[in-house]
Formats: sequence, structure tokens, C-alpha cells
Amino acid sequence: MNLTELRTFLAIIETGSLVRASEAMNVTQSTVTARLKALEDELGQRLIIRQKSGASLTAAGVRLQRYAATISDLWQQARQETALPDGMQSVCNMACHPDLWPDLGARLFDHIRTTQPHIALSIWTGGQHDLTHWLDNGLVDLALTYWPSTRAAKLTDELPPDRLILVSDKADNPIRFDKGYVYVEGGDDFGRAHATVFADAGTARLNFGTARLGLDHLLKNGGSAYLPDRLVQPHLGNDLHKLKDAPVFTRPSYVVSRSTVRAGWPWFDDAIAAMT
Repeated sequence: MNLTELRTFLAIIETGSLVRASEAMNVTQSTVTARLKALEDELGQRLIIRQKSGASLTAAGVRLQRYAATISDLWQQARQETALPDGMQSVCNMACHPDLWPDLGARLFDHIRTTQPHIALSIWTGGQHDLTHWLDNGLVDLALTYWPSTRAAKLTDELPPDRLILVSDKADNPIRFDKGYVYVEGGDDFGRAHATVFADAGTARLNFGTARLGLDHLLKNGGSAYLPDRLVQPHLGNDLHKLKDAPVFTRPSYVVSRSTVRAGWPWFDDAIAAMT
């Protein structure tokens, strides 16, 4: 088994056929077929079912997919870390929920960048599933997230919580029964509290999975939504207005780091303290 065979296998899955995989990898279809056959022969399992409608995974292929993706990602990270720029001693791979990058994520990134000049930095953004996968498979060293970790190999530090405030493009907008209200995902606790407080207000017509998307919608189309205070501060008094009598909710946030990596970071406690 080699990396090229695994990447070819992943390309077939991503594109849905051997023909499209050959085009994506800029090789001939016979090369793709030969790589797949070599992989299947080595594992002693059929991985792909080839049909006129495209390619589909066998049960063995489904099981291999997760490992193949992890191996490919780890190899990419290994290449990055073994090719550090001159003067760099190590690398710190950060992951961040997109709603936490403004202010908190950017502050941590800048703190490490300015106080640890010997560390090369990279930043990835993704949802909770991505962050958990990247941490569990060693693809990132730490993640800024809304969900703490209970695993023994992870360390969790609590950050300042988000204050979720109701904002609108109109200062006199009603708090309840606003036809332009959009619901922005704020976690399970927010969802329960919101449902209790606004039990008689009906269901929002529009829903957004991240505060960044909700903010973009309000700035473009108007309306109202609960959004993190730190995210909307630059727009308050201009494009948006805080509805003063509306209830305020909070959402905890955390930094989750891999304990084996954290042990080699004597500076990290100071980095966290600078954010609280």
C-alpha cells in the first residue's frame, strides 16, 4: 500500500467514478484502475463497485475510507512540520469555529504569533464535527470551540462566554413577533432558553447555522436576530441596533488542546490568561 493508491481511492469516492478521478488527478483511467487494483489486491478486499452509473463503496471500502482520509491528512501535516521555515522550531496547528474567530480566535493566534516567534502557525476553520475529528486524529493541536471535551487525552480551558444579544437594522423594531426575525444557532442551552422565553412567538422562517451567516443576512436584508455581542459591536449604532429590553443569553466557549502537545508548551497558560 502506498499514499498514491490511497489518494486515488479517495479521488474515486469524491468524484464518483474512475473516469472523473483520472481527470481530477490528471492521469489516465488505466492508471487509476491499476492503482485501485493494487490496493484491493494488497488488502484482499473489493473496495469499489464499478457500474455504468458510477462507482460505489463496498462495506470494506466504507471501512477503509475513514483511515485513508486520516492517513492522507497526517502525511500532509508531516510534510508541513518537517519542512519548517528557517528559524522555526515547531508548528502549532489551530482550529477554530468560524463564529469564534473574530476576537477570540484572532487574539489567540496573534498572541502566539507575537510572543512565540519560533513557532510556525496554521489555522483551520470548521464546524464541531470537523474540530472533533481533527483533534482526535492529531491533525490540529488545539481548537476554539463551543463544546468542552471529556476525553482524558484532551485538556479544556474555559474562555469568556459569548453574550447573545438581540439586534436589528431598526432601533424601534419589536422584540416579539417580528416578521424579519431569523433564528441563529446558539447551542442547545440557548435553544431551550430561547424556546421558553419566546414560546408564543412562533417559528422563525429563516434559520442560520452560524452567527457569521446570520450577521451577513441582517446587513444585507435587514431583520433581527440573536448574535454574539463581540461580533456585532463594529456595526452597532450604524447598520445595527441593540434592542435594549430584550433578554440576553450566554454561550460558553472553550479551548480544547491535546495533552501530549500541551505538555511542551510552557507558554500556553499565559496565552489563555491573556484572553480571559
